[in-house]
Amino acid sequence: MKILIIDNFDSFTYNLYQYVGELLQARKINFQLDVKRNNEISLVEIKTNKYDKIIISPGPGDASDIKYFGVCAEVLIEVGKTIPVLGVCLGMQGLAYYYGGKVIRMSEPVHGKTSLINHDGKGVFANLPQNLEVMRYHSLIVDSNNVPDCLEISAKSDDGNIMGLRHKDYPIEGVQFHPESFATEGGKKMLSNFLNTDYLPAQAGTN
Repeated sequence: MKILIIDNFDSFTYNLYQYVGELLQARKINFQLDVKRNNEISLVEIKTNKYDKIIISPGPGDASDIKYFGVCAEVLIEVGKTIPVLGVCLGMQGLAYYYGGKVIRMSEPVHGKTSLINHDGKGVFANLPQNLEVMRYHSLIVDSNNVPDCLEISAKSDDGNIMGLRHKDYPIEGVQFHPESFATEGGKKMLSNFLNTDYLPAQAGTN
């Protein structure tokens, strides 16, 4: 299995790398886990390497600005049509923005705070209980009044914010919180769900 983590210049990328590596090692399978910054790998290289899964890391800035999001925009629009992609924090905001949604500034930023979420039990949330406590670090949020028809809300926080999005036709998911944080309940299970070889968002909760 070949996995690519695209690093949006964020310290949490190492946590993602560590969690994903541990999960793959536990499966006792051959794997290749690459980490590339969003400005050091091209779309052509990504396609040539034929990755099985791609994770878009958290990061600073705005996903609508290529300066902050780099190749991730092209990955969501082109590669994500056939290859499973998971966007974390900034990655989920990019999913919303590049498929027609709106990302807005929060009235109060949430940094280093936890919230309870409820979810639809599919995709990365398969076989996980409700009222999960998750760690949040963000000042931007997907506007719940401007979610395009091609996306569905997969999770919401107790304060009504969108915490999960999923494309209805492509194997792309996003979470606004940080599954790689030790303070996120079930975070490793979410990443494990994404790494499953038979992972398909629309089916993962029905097995």
